[in-house]
Amino acid sequence: MSNVLVTGGAGYVGSVCCRKLLEEGHSVVVIDDLSTGHRPSVPKEAKFRQMDLGDRVALSDLLRRYEFDVVFHFAAKALIPESVSNPGVFFDSNVGSGIAMLETLRLAGVSKFVFSSSAAVYGSPTVLPILEDHPKSPVNAYGESKLIFERILDWYARAYDWSIVSFRYFNACGAATDIGENHTPETHLIPLLLQTAGDERPVFEVYGDDYPTPDGTCLRDFVHVLDIADAHVKALEVLGSARSNNYNIGTGTAHSVREVCRVVETVTGRKLPIKIGPRRPGDPAVLCASPCKIIDELGWRPHHSSLTEIIESAWRWTSQSSGACTR
Repeated sequence: MSNVLVTGGAGYVGSVCCRKLLEEGHSVVVIDDLSTGHRPSVPKEAKFRQMDLGDRVALSDLLRRYEFDVVFHFAAKALIPESVSNPGVFFDSNVGSGIAMLETLRLAGVSKFVFSSSAAVYGSPTVLPILEDHPKSPVNAYGESKLIFERILDWYARAYDWSIVSFRYFNACGAATDIGENHTPETHLIPLLLQTAGDERPVFEVYGDDYPTPDGTCLRDFVHVLDIADAHVKALEVLGSARSNNYNIGTGTAHSVREVCRVVETVTGRKLPIKIGPRRPGDPAVLCASPCKIIDELGWRPHHSSLTEIIESAWRWTSQSSGACTR
């Protein structure tokens, strides 16, 4: 069993992964500045320290208190529209603070690292589904910050013999029993639709219906957060045997915004008020992963990622929760 340091473990994906790690018998220590995460989302069995991961003094003190086998790094700024209008903040947080963390870990002798990256590193794909070696050309600063950090990690693997796995998520969504999406502000498709179905918002705005897709709306590959957590646990099996590796976490199937709207209406039994608005800056028309590599090398399968199961789980959580977690 491993002693795992989890950054951003009070957030949406991070907290679900913490629970999965604990269920598998691992020990977990969470650090989170709680700027977007929620303290109640951290499992009671995990130790918690509120701190900025770029605080070298505080992190050094923590690393003296605990001996970690591996770091799971989820903490990041992630609002794509904000990254387009205010990129400096994203590079400062996702890259600058990240480098401070890496150097502190290196000095403490920690050399196994699992990174929460993003499909945003690819930009607008030219070949579908997207393989890991597809050219990288991010269309927003969020994706650029993730790509820069991936490249930094590659250099750490080469220079310092680190063992690294980077996971490129394709639209994390769905809910565990007591953890779901609740961002402030909310920008993700499924939570916005469910808020509309629950009368928390008067209308759902589709950001563009003139994309080069079958129905004119964006196509996305949606992955249940439980399947993402499972992938992270499987990463522990390959750390140490390879220096640096990247994996898509996706299903290989893309759904349009209009299709997701229809499934939400079916699951909730409610007709959605919808209006068409302009495109949102930084949105590629299509993002769809090839999951072949993670299936072949890690034995991972997306057991919970049918669109209906994703939306049913998110609707159950939305219906019974006042909102306890954000990524």
